[in-house]
Amino acid sequence: MINFREEIIKILDEKIESLKAEEIDKMVEVPPNYELGDFAFPVFSLAKIYRKNPAMIAEELAGEIKSKYFEKVENKNAYLNFYINKSLLTEEILKETVNKKENFGKSEIGKGKNIVLDYSSTNIAKPFHIGHIRSTVIGDSLKRIFNFLGYKTVAVNHLGDYGTQFGMLIYAYKTWGNKEEIENDPIPELLKLYVKVNEVAEEDAEVKEECRYWFKELENKNEEAVKIWKWFREISLKEFNRVYDMLDIHFDSYNGESFYSDMLPEVIKEIRDKNLLEESEGAEIINLDKYDLPPAIVVKSDGTSIYLTRDIAAAKYREENYNPDQIIYVVATQQSLHFKQLRAVLKEMGEDFWNKINHVAFGMVSLEDGTLSTRRGKVVYLEDVLNKAIDKVRDILDDREKEQGQKIENKEELAQAVGIGAIKFQELFNGRIKDYTFNWDKTLSFEGETGPYVQYVHARICSLLKKGDFDINNEIDASFLTEESEINIIRSLYNFTDVVIDACEKCEPYFITRYTVELAKNFNKFYNQTQILVDDEKLKNTRLMLCYAVKNVIASGLDLLGIKAPEKMWWDEFFWRLTISL
Repeated sequence: MINFREEIIKILDEKIESLKAEEIDKMVEVPPNYELGDFAFPVFSLAKIYRKNPAMIAEELAGEIKSKYFEKVENKNAYLNFYINKSLLTEEILKETVNKKENFGKSEIGKGKNIVLDYSSTNIAKPFHIGHIRSTVIGDSLKRIFNFLGYKTVAVNHLGDYGTQFGMLIYAYKTWGNKEEIENDPIPELLKLYVKVNEVAEEDAEVKEECRYWFKELENKNEEAVKIWKWFREISLKEFNRVYDMLDIHFDSYNGESFYSDMLPEVIKEIRDKNLLEESEGAEIINLDKYDLPPAIVVKSDGTSIYLTRDIAAAKYREENYNPDQIIYVVATQQSLHFKQLRAVLKEMGEDFWNKINHVAFGMVSLEDGTLSTRRGKVVYLEDVLNKAIDKVRDILDDREKEQGQKIENKEELAQAVGIGAIKFQELFNGRIKDYTFNWDKTLSFEGETGPYVQYVHARICSLLKKGDFDINNEIDASFLTEESEINIIRSLYNFTDVVIDACEKCEPYFITRYTVELAKNFNKFYNQTQILVDDEKLKNTRLMLCYAVKNVIASGLDLLGIKAPEKMWWDEFFWRLTISL
């Protein structure tokens, strides 16, 4: 497909001797609306070179540029505004639709590059709660985005299956635990134990010391401690995987903190041999003053490891085994200091890959009555949220069945696709860095710019294509597509790959949620203003081809978000009227 931006760079590279092509590329902008062109180039920086008013420079350049790729080039407020040749653009989009079909928009820019993505990272023996949804769905979406652009990804669920909390849980189980009760209801029962031991340890120094002892025993491979820990891990993963299956999220590795425990002595020895360790109140630390960071604890005063030590080992393992171009950690913004320290420590160790570490931070989820806290038992289980969303869709479908007196095929599958899709879409609709408060009504709302809205537009197009007997091999004529609503869709389709690349570079899936909503809105305007199934076969086929392109891109956009694109929705007319009014 023609890259119009590159054509602009070529044109300006020939006209402006004082700027290199790379500099021009950085300066080319996309205006906020199409009245200002499809692309714009500011000429202010040329004023000193040409010793002329910027507006005069822009006017002269505009008069010199003639290209088949652009209908016109205008000076507006010292910007060169480029207007793409719409007929050429339309031909390109329809041609690409025929050639690529469902793969429309895919790119190979990442071919030969590896990305390690560390996300979700649920904690063994603790609830898989609503607070985990951000890391889980953002990470999964990023994996899909990177794959769409040709990268090879390794999805890692770095399980929280090690650390002092396991000393606390082992002590709690040995003191108050009931194996049968835990087997019957693993996570809630383990949570009860965790809450209880935290309460007791806060008041009883001896209990706190016992908890430390049992984590030390776990690190020392005490048979009883290891056996209990393995059991905790096994029953927790079984519970977690049920939720991951509901979310349709899968990992290439479940290597958690414990996986790297055997590597820790070697890592600590390496750091010690490089004379990086200092003693501080019985602990061993690395001074990071020159990075304006607090010291990094490597070994605690009781001789046990810390999270950072295990992350150093994990980073080295990933570098050696996956040869990554980036190691991305999708972790809450609260951990920003940790990753700054990790990068600094790796740099101090002489590891060249320290700058491959990329912390993709996100805001926190809180409850309306306070913050989430597993220590105090204040949690909302993610599985409960997903099930409520599914139940809501199922109720809508049940009502539809009663009204129509007709059984809906694949009702349960549809309820899951729409219900879980609504949760994911809502989660990914805003920039990841924002904090938000969990609210049941808002989370389960289907009104407005939502996943169900986009899914329904997709289903509507599928129905239209079937009704119109669409065949991709039918004769079409791009010159028929001249209406504003049609051109807006064409422009939107052309931008799809750039949106995905932007989402990739900035690690922001919300670019895609916003894009799919806008594309769905553009289609609805077109659908309401245009008769698609007309008598003229070539005109009908051309408009249906445009519909087919929209369907494919919406499906791809939803897939990049980890959301299904049903071909039938069975929503009533009220819902359709609600969606088209947006």
